[in-house]
Order: sequence, then structure tokens, then C-alpha cells
Amino acid sequence: MKRFHVHLHVDNLAQSIAFYSRLFAAEPTRVETDYAKWMLDDAGELVDLKARTRSADMALLDEGETTCC
Repeated sequence: MKRFHVHLHVDNLAQSIAFYSRLFAAEPTRVETDYAKWMLDDAGELVDLKARTRSADMALLDEGETTCC
């Protein structure tokens, strides 16, 4: 199973948790004092996430099948 990892520094963790919970349509699987973590295991969830980001007018760059680094 492939996983997608994103690390972001934010000014307000609680506000960011609320935003990403709406964006991902899921609560975080883990919350600590300095981070939150979501585990989106289903490829369908990523397809839905992509559609929601487009509907929120977020800029997307779809690189498809790539190899990093």
C-alpha cells in the first residue's frame, strides 16, 4: 500500500485541525500537543479529496505516477 505524507507548520493547530477535518471529511487518527495525523488508506478517499480541493478553488498539480527524489 502506498501512502502520501505531507508535513506542514501552522500557526494555530486547533484551527488547522478543524480545516483539515472538513477537507478530509474525517477526524485525525492522532492528536498531540504539537501535531495531528490523518490516515487516509483508501485510494477512493484520495480521489474524493482531490475533488473537494478543486471545489474549494485550491491550486492542484497532478503529477500522476512519479518517483520522488
